[in-house]
Amino acid sequence: DMGNQQLQKKTGAVLVIGGGIAGIQASLDLAEMGINVHLLEEEPSIGGRMAKLDKTFPTNDCAMCILSPKLVEVGAHPRISLLTNARLDKLSGAAGSFRATITKLPRYVDVEKCTACGICMEKCPVKINDAFNAGLSTIPAIRVPFPQAIPAAAIIDAEHCLKLTKDKCGICEKVCDAGAVDYSQKAEEIELDVASVILALGSGEFDPHLRMEYGYGLCPNVITSLEYERLLCASGPTGGHVSRPSDGKEPKRIAFVQCVGSRDRMIGNPYCSSMCCMQATKDAIVTSEHIDSVSATIFYIDLRAHGKGFDGYVERAKDEYGVRYIQSRVTGIKEDGEGNLILKYVDEKEEVQKETFDLVVLSIGLRTNPRALEMARKLGIELDESNFCRAAPFSGVRSSRDGIFICGTIAGPKDIPESVIEASAAASGAAGYIIGPGYRAGEAISFPPETDVSGMAPRIGVYICRCGINIGGVVDVPAVVEYARGLKNVVHTDEMIYACSQDALSRLEAEIKEHGLNRVVVASCSPRTHEPLFRRTMRRAGLNQYLFEMANIRDQCSWVHMDDKDAATEKSKELVGMAAAKAARLDPLEQNRIEIKDSALVIGAGVAGMNAALTLAGEGFKVHLIEKEDVLGGNARRFYGDIYGNDVAGYVEKLCNEIAGSENISLYAGASIEDVSGHIGNFKTTVALKSEDTIELEHGVIILATGGEELIPDEYGLGENPDVVTVRQFEHMLRVSHPALKRAGRIVFIGCVAQRNKERTYCSRICCAQAMKTALAFKKASRKREAYFLYRDIRTYGISELYYGEARELGVNFIRYEPERAPAVERIGEDTIVTVYDPILGEYVRIEADLVILATPIVGPTENRKTAKLLKVPVDGDNFFLEAHVKLRPVDFASDGIFLCGLAHGPKTMAESIAQAKAAAGRAATILTRDVVEAEGAVARVNEERCTACSMCVNVCPYNSISLDEEKRVAVVDGAVCKGCGTCAAACLSGAIDLKGFSNDQIAAAVEELARV
Repeated sequence: DMGNQQLQKKTGAVLVIGGGIAGIQASLDLAEMGINVHLLEEEPSIGGRMAKLDKTFPTNDCAMCILSPKLVEVGAHPRISLLTNARLDKLSGAAGSFRATITKLPRYVDVEKCTACGICMEKCPVKINDAFNAGLSTIPAIRVPFPQAIPAAAIIDAEHCLKLTKDKCGICEKVCDAGAVDYSQKAEEIELDVASVILALGSGEFDPHLRMEYGYGLCPNVITSLEYERLLCASGPTGGHVSRPSDGKEPKRIAFVQCVGSRDRMIGNPYCSSMCCMQATKDAIVTSEHIDSVSATIFYIDLRAHGKGFDGYVERAKDEYGVRYIQSRVTGIKEDGEGNLILKYVDEKEEVQKETFDLVVLSIGLRTNPRALEMARKLGIELDESNFCRAAPFSGVRSSRDGIFICGTIAGPKDIPESVIEASAAASGAAGYIIGPGYRAGEAISFPPETDVSGMAPRIGVYICRCGINIGGVVDVPAVVEYARGLKNVVHTDEMIYACSQDALSRLEAEIKEHGLNRVVVASCSPRTHEPLFRRTMRRAGLNQYLFEMANIRDQCSWVHMDDKDAATEKSKELVGMAAAKAARLDPLEQNRIEIKDSALVIGAGVAGMNAALTLAGEGFKVHLIEKEDVLGGNARRFYGDIYGNDVAGYVEKLCNEIAGSENISLYAGASIEDVSGHIGNFKTTVALKSEDTIELEHGVIILATGGEELIPDEYGLGENPDVVTVRQFEHMLRVSHPALKRAGRIVFIGCVAQRNKERTYCSRICCAQAMKTALAFKKASRKREAYFLYRDIRTYGISELYYGEARELGVNFIRYEPERAPAVERIGEDTIVTVYDPILGEYVRIEADLVILATPIVGPTENRKTAKLLKVPVDGDNFFLEAHVKLRPVDFASDGIFLCGLAHGPKTMAESIAQAKAAAGRAATILTRDVVEAEGAVARVNEERCTACSMCVNVCPYNSISLDEEKRVAVVDGAVCKGCGTCAAACLSGAIDLKGFSNDQIAAAVEELARV
């Protein structure tokens, strides 16, 4: 499309600095919007820290199984230019017209020629420490960085290569049949014109040598959390078999020590690293699955399980895996002379205890890496007190320099979902300098014409993936390959180490052509994450993508039957046989091309909804903004300032004024949604207006920002005792100098009220920080005032930990309580008495309180269930909406074209809500910038001759994709709305409905194959 090419030349591109998960997500979002991206990474391959992890929490998904499809997509995307092994030297100009000067360092290997065959690695005589494996193994001086690396090409370490340092050896050049080795490569200077910049450099890790009392570097069996991740990982130095570094023995007693290099003012890291507690919990669970009868103990100060589903994950670790959690301070670790480790700690009663372990894992915290500090100085952007890049107030991801955006852990410690959310938000902000009214992305990828397979006998290729030891450690993969070789219609079989790696996919594409395959079966992990990747490979090879079948032998075999390898192998054979039998009957399917209406519907006009609407409106899209209240602002209208001292009230007023002044936003206040129909690109929504009239709106996408509510619980005398208030009410009292404060010399905060219990199992995430903010305000007004905080765990994660430290310095008293001994509040005459058991004193303490302040939870509005039914999207048991995937798609719904943000998703801070709102707008823009999208091809179809128009299918369809043609008296399926769930086919009494890709004869063939075995 020449018009689109000219437009892109005019509007420029975006420079993304950093190839971790945040940089990758930002690049993919921008590319989907039709924007050219230069992805700059100083390392020889992209992937970042996530590529080194074993699994992720709380889903226990394999980290590389999540990351690998994104790596391959980035490497193959025509709009993304990869600049690995390169650095930014200078950025001149201004927002909208930057010039980047980049030095691309020599790789000494031609990426275009290298096939990653590995022969050079086998022959290289020089061995160096493998940084990817955290120094636990060695690698040759020429190597592919890791198995799924992108680019999938080798690099020579110039500092250690004998040819480059001493002009000796040269073996790698001699053995390389591809002629890829090139010792003459020189550094290359590149200049790029870009409109905006995204900084996603990630973070470094704390050096545990600085905490000598833990014995790191002195005791070989004291290792870091990242080193332990590599031991657990199938691609790690031990192939996923956990063993002690000192003697190779399998450890049975493992300790995880938290807050090593975090929450430590002595070494300059006063913040919480946010993810360590949950990483240790995940590692303890995975260890229990790896090692029989293992005992895992986590030593922690405060358990920071503040994310969605995290508390439930911790309870699962305790109940199902027997993980011990000990609230303590570890004071020293020493060897006993036999490699075992004596761990000394102070328990919650301030008593010194000792325990012996086989292995100790130090949960090292995150810290800004030197590269990030240098880059911040080059770009002229501000850092905070902990040397993380500072986001502008109420911006989410905007740095102090116009046109430069920050995301991921360079902006502060956080988990993967927050990094992905910020990446999409940064992409949206960066795109704002490029896209505008009338912008269209155009076609990004062209595929070769599809081979007509009609009339051809099935020629099936079966590929079995080892997935390191994820599958290969349990399933006898060679036996499954041999079994597949004897299946009917199978003409080629192959075993792959990582089927999702770039070189494996290239091999698959080549072998489809070489062997004339017209059907493909891949037996590996979950189609939920990997099926699109393999389908794209089919299209590149010239085959219809629906001629592909997947057998999940990881989740359904190796993971669930790890204790019975023979059964897992036999089940894998059965699944592969069924997949091959079904594949032989697969037919090519066509996808519907849906035209896009380039406007959006945003439901909810709190801070999240207003930010989403303004972001899209600023990019030139029309937005319909629906708010059920007469005024805008939602919960934020009740707050005056955030924990950082920013003026929330003024910010909300500013947003309201911008909404009112935007020509692209149509506001409907005092309105409600009555009906929603249609599908991605073409939704129709009926809105009941305040005037009692109704209006029908047409739009291409929907963003849900319905917010949350503060629970007012019937506990501790709230509503009856005038001395008992909520944190929000107390903040208001501080703001207006309430008369009650004049006599208030002693206050008591009670944390975790009406939450983290059977009714509400989750943590509300923000309560501790809000309480800390108000406690500081109370104490700063007069040092003579007393403040007590009764808590289960202080969860001031990330930078908010600094305020916890400040509160302790100002004399706020903290007393920890267990839910079994929850505080009691009673009114005696005119006095309010709080009684709590103090574990340090070992006795109950009575506190005469002038005010008792309750930290109450955020809850999902019950109206969310009604909205969920209208839109056919899921909610959890707490009335919060459920995202499509907690790590991969944290702002998307499984239903295409619908996104979520803010408290509708779950409890979060205002800054997090703003970032997620902008992320939802960015994800929506990936659709609104297109003319058409392709809908799923595997949808239901109706045999009109059999249909009796009984309406059973209409009644059971969860997506409202089926209607009744009254004239023809048959059911009609809207292929753009149908999700292929098969409910209608199962319910149809006359057998008139079949599901494409899962037809009766295909399913019958698979069942018959199973019966034959």
